[in-house]
Amino acid sequence: MTVTQTGIAVAIALVVVGAVFVFPGLSPLALLAPAAPQAAGAGAAMASTTDATTTDTTGQSLTTTMPTDTSTNTPNGLQTTDEVVGTGAVAEPGDTVTVNYVGAFTNGTVFDASAKHQETANGFSFDLGAGHVIPGWDQGVVGMKVGGTRKLVVPPSLGYGPNDYGPIPGNSTLVFEIQLLKVEKGSGTTR
Repeated sequence: MTVTQTGIAVAIALVVVGAVFVFPGLSPLALLAPAAPQAAGAGAAMASTTDATTTDTTGQSLTTTMPTDTSTNTPNGLQTTDEVVGTGAVAEPGDTVTVNYVGAFTNGTVFDASAKHQETANGFSFDLGAGHVIPGWDQGVVGMKVGGTRKLVVPPSLGYGPNDYGPIPGNSTLVFEIQLLKVEKGSGTTR
């Protein structure tokens, strides 16, 4: 791939990711699971929903339920927004969770995605609350339901702090779109 081709590919990727953040309903992750209202949990906002009816390419009517007020700001600066509220098992500390993710800077530049790596193309698994990921993920994934998609805005204190980490400069605020694929409860039961 030439430098020009690489530049074009990066520009297209930025436009697509930018559109997903501006118009979350257009996200391909949002189409993978039906949404349902989220019950209020510790520190979570009660989700209200809006039904939108659209027509697909075959002329069939489709109704999508999208959350309308699911943003939460925590005292430590973590911001979470449920773009799609799942209907499956709830992720709790001690569970092993599997997610798809896209990580970007606040300017929309994508620095990583699970789909970019062969070993995580079908999802990235980690033990929730065990410190195997950045604190913003350990805190921000708690309460998600399988099938849901959540946007996390992670301040540097809950990300990589003042140190550079690969392509991520120190003191960076990070934006993640996370889709919860699977929850294995602490007992090892998949839900």
